[in-house]
Amino acid sequence: MTRPEASQQIRELCNSTGVAVMKMHPLLNALGDDATKAEIVKALYEVTKHIEVVKKQLMRLEKRDDNALI
Repeated sequence: MTRPEASQQIRELCNSTGVAVMKMHPLLNALGDDATKAEIVKALYEVTKHIEVVKKQLMRLEKRDDNALI
């Protein structure tokens, strides 16, 4: 597997994970417990934040690769 292929697969997995996280939010009200909901919202926020870090690192790597070709 090449670096661009790996990068693309990681990006796709990040996107699908992000979609899964977004789909969880509407379900939280059905839990019926505000304390639990609050903790899950915090955790989902952290997951989203870390997904964005992964995507940002991929972008930096891709830019670095592009600059090396010049």
